[in-house]
Amino acid sequence: MKARLQTLLFDFGGTLDANGVAWKERFYAFYRAEGLEMTADAFQSSFFAADDSLVGNLPPATDLTGTVHALVANLEVELARRSPGPGGPCMARGTRSARVASRFLSEASVAFARNRPILKELSERYRLGIVSNFYGNLDAVCQGVGLASLFSVLVDSYLVGAEKPDPAIFRVALDTLGAAPETTVHVGDSLRRDREGALRAGMKFIWLMPQGVWAAERERPKPPVEHVIAELGDLMRILK
Repeated sequence: MKARLQTLLFDFGGTLDANGVAWKERFYAFYRAEGLEMTADAFQSSFFAADDSLVGNLPPATDLTGTVHALVANLEVELARRSPGPGGPCMARGTRSARVASRFLSEASVAFARNRPILKELSERYRLGIVSNFYGNLDAVCQGVGLASLFSVLVDSYLVGAEKPDPAIFRVALDTLGAAPETTVHVGDSLRRDREGALRAGMKFIWLMPQGVWAAERERPKPPVEHVIAELGDLMRILK
């Protein structure tokens, strides 16, 4: 891989804005900290409903702050429908949603600050791209967080009409960059979306797994991946 690698593709949410923790899990943790009593499965249903309703419905210029606040507003509606208790309509949801959104954005900002110099160094050695299941405003989000200039292509699932793990979304990135799948690695946090899609597109895959999960899972058999990393900075060790 070291000798032939020319292109790196990245997932966005959970990969560039965190160390392998997806948006759903992060929001669930924040809401639990706010006192929400709901199972992870029930929250997942609420999250997916809130998330799906944003696809194609956000103005293209919406930045990350606007995206997160819109998602949290949708989440509050879904939680109110599903949770009649403390997480439901009797709670001061506006205050709670503001705190949840602020915490999410604050943690993402720290991740961007940590990852930006790593990505800049990588961009000097490889062609970089982002392939993300997103809402139609990935470009504005990346511009707003100061990442867009480091990537030669930003592929938003809504805009191209294909979602990971469909290999078609990866082919958009590869064709735009003039890259071959054999010399490309995709970095992401989801085995179902990122790994499966990358392998179906003929690429290698590097799995970004949270540090705590990585420690617990290191002795278990791993699905076929090129490497498992706990933070984006580990790429510098693997690819040097």
